[in-house]
Amino acid sequence: MFDRKIEEYIQSIRGRYQAITLLGPRQSGKSTLAKKLFSDFEYCSLEELDIREIAQKDPRAFFSKRLGNTIIDEIQRVPDLLSYLQGILDDKKDQRQWILTGSNSLLLSEKITQSLAGRTRILQVLPLSYHEIPKEQRSLDIDQILFCGGYPRIYDEKLRPEEWLSDYIQSYVEKDVRSMLQISNLNQFQKYIQVLASRAGQLMNYSSFQSDVGITHSTAASWLSVLESSYIVFKLAPHFKNFSKRITKSPKVYFWDTGVLCHLLKIRNTEQLERHPLRGHIFENWVVSELHKNYLWVGRQAPLYFWRDQSGHEIDIVIDCSTHLFPIEIKSSQTFHTHFTKTIEWFNKLQNNENKSGLVIYGGNAQTSFSDSEVYPWNSDFNLILKED
Repeated sequence: MFDRKIEEYIQSIRGRYQAITLLGPRQSGKSTLAKKLFSDFEYCSLEELDIREIAQKDPRAFFSKRLGNTIIDEIQRVPDLLSYLQGILDDKKDQRQWILTGSNSLLLSEKITQSLAGRTRILQVLPLSYHEIPKEQRSLDIDQILFCGGYPRIYDEKLRPEEWLSDYIQSYVEKDVRSMLQISNLNQFQKYIQVLASRAGQLMNYSSFQSDVGITHSTAASWLSVLESSYIVFKLAPHFKNFSKRITKSPKVYFWDTGVLCHLLKIRNTEQLERHPLRGHIFENWVVSELHKNYLWVGRQAPLYFWRDQSGHEIDIVIDCSTHLFPIEIKSSQTFHTHFTKTIEWFNKLQNNENKSGLVIYGGNAQTSFSDSEVYPWNSDFNLILKED
């Protein structure tokens, strides 16, 4: 059982909310976390056919049998239950507490918005971040971390990542997403997600999927929305502050787990990863997802963007600090070079930032500073970094 960074935040809010909803991809540890933190609650899984049948056919009977505080696992199996739970939460005399977990879907998102808006605290539980991996299994080799990803079972059961990820993609990503989208052509969807993987960390161009995959602009956008709602990928939006410059308005797409990303790119070991032409994008993907997780641990939406103008100037990450934008550059090189800070210096002059600070996260192991920017190695505690800024 892993110690998750979000545990402290959940413990701090459990007395303020009658319902807490944990969403995230399958196998990310939602059920384990719920059982750990709410061990005195009744546990009810809608994966079990008999329980799911009762919930579907007679939801009032399902809730009447839950006499105390309850964990309802895999709520996406019977999303209509949320409409009945709304009435329970609105009944001031009913003090039962509810923990819901779900592998998100478009239908579940819609049901939560309609039925439980303002009645539940929604949190995301994602694959393990680097500092959630047990110390004895926490590799000091960045390529090993990128290749394995962060799904708990790989570490808990010491599984071969290439085998487990293959099963995961076939069993959950392809099966679940295809089911939601009602895709009949599996080969076309497989090609789509592989092409998407090859563009991780790059600007999203829906129209290009017509020539590469044979699907329309709208189909490519629809499929991406479902992959987002299933916590396979996420979009990083450009910051629209233009400083009198023409700026890019297309988002970038990243994968929540670099293990899944590597497998889709047909990388089968760390030796292949070391030589892969997209290794820099994979490293950037990992850093961006790690930064996102640090905000989600405390129940915040990450104020992370990228900035790029049409002259080729780009900042990998900008944190919107309200009064200014804090720039972060990501470099996969194990050796720090002074030119890593050049774009940060240019950007701070552009926004007239008196602080002139910035951050470089790189693939090396030494912490240093250069030209008003801090330089941190890849295995730094990003939570401490973000608190400082």
